[in-house]
Amino acid sequence: MVSTQVTTQISTQITKVAKAYPKKHLAWASIASIITLVVLAVLPAPDASAKRTTLLLSPEVSSNTATTPQLAVPPNPSPPKTHWGKQLVKSGDTLSHIFKRAGLNAQDVYNITHFGGNSKTLTRLKPGQELLFDIDHEGRLNQLNYIESKLESTLFSKNDSGYTVNKTVKKLVAYSKYSEATINSSLFQAGQKAGLSQNLIMELANIFGWDVDFALDIRKGDSFKLIYEEMHLDGEKIKDGNILAAQFINQGKIFTAIQHESKGGDKNYFTPEGHSMRKAFLRSPINFARISSHFNLRRKHPVLHTIRAHKGTDYAASRGTPIKSTGDGKIIYAGRKGGYGRVVIVQHGQRYRTLYAHLNGYAKNARSGKRVKQGQTIGYVGSSGLATGPHLHYEFYLNGAVRNPVTVKLPHAQPIAKSEKANFLVHAENMQTQLAAYANAISPALASNN
Repeated sequence: MVSTQVTTQISTQITKVAKAYPKKHLAWASIASIITLVVLAVLPAPDASAKRTTLLLSPEVSSNTATTPQLAVPPNPSPPKTHWGKQLVKSGDTLSHIFKRAGLNAQDVYNITHFGGNSKTLTRLKPGQELLFDIDHEGRLNQLNYIESKLESTLFSKNDSGYTVNKTVKKLVAYSKYSEATINSSLFQAGQKAGLSQNLIMELANIFGWDVDFALDIRKGDSFKLIYEEMHLDGEKIKDGNILAAQFINQGKIFTAIQHESKGGDKNYFTPEGHSMRKAFLRSPINFARISSHFNLRRKHPVLHTIRAHKGTDYAASRGTPIKSTGDGKIIYAGRKGGYGRVVIVQHGQRYRTLYAHLNGYAKNARSGKRVKQGQTIGYVGSSGLATGPHLHYEFYLNGAVRNPVTVKLPHAQPIAKSEKANFLVHAENMQTQLAAYANAISPALASNN
């Protein structure tokens, strides 16, 4: 009833107003009126309508996302970037010099070297090492990274009481590698062509140096093969590792050496049967020297021109070449001795004695009463005494009687321990199988390439 009366009143008012407006305007007004009446007629009465809640979402929130609105939280500020300044340790540098170049003062040096802990590490600087400085905009040292080597570094970080110290030691990864070569002129040239470093070639010579005199015994056609380690860090080769197994063929005779690490951690080389490759004496006191005069009891002396026994072997080498003791022992004489010139005599136990003559000079601590180790340098090649040129005269005595040092049978060192022999024999067999397998795999490829 109320709705009808309202509609009648609206129509009367529209009729009055319509007479005062042009027809075009009336047409638009009529359309608007009709729409209004329809809307009013469709809407239900207020007491019959359902309650509706509208959630106004911010433009960033999707209408189909059921998330609880939260207060916006600003993101955490990212930590400030560390800017490292590098200083290289130079010859003669002190920590004060380096800190001054980095823009720091003596107080900074004192603070980092007197807080305790591992601060004394910084007093052992070596040329070539690096120091990385983290210094803030106010000139304060926040961190110091001491790069001792590619493997070791020490980080000093500032705190309220001084510095915290964190030492990092990286581990090298060992990769096995195989190499072989045939000798045409010398072991060094063959080793270099096979890609071996000088250290590896020297180690190979040391292993077989008990049985092969590399100055006298080497022949064209001799050969070697070996499995050794290369030590890597982050995919980069850092250095050579140990020789794991090697075989040397000299004048048709085969020598094989297998590395064994004892339970105590000592590494030595043994034959596949478990005998030590290490004898009580080295065959030669000089590496890769040429024999200029052999043992000869009826040789004519080159200076005196008389028949005079040559009781040793002469090794021609350039002046200053290091001379090694061929065995462990004690120096019983170091000084001048007639035609021998400067001489060193070493006693090895009760039965053996060696003599080294015509020296240019003595090594440090090479004097009477001092004990020496096998391979230790005791002097340097010269031409003192009755000598026509620089060379070493080497004599070998057994029970007081002189012997030819080239041909004398050298005593063996201790064999592998009985408690470790069974495991070693299995390991030795495996390493020999690997040597043969590598050789068989490479030889056909070389023949194909040729």
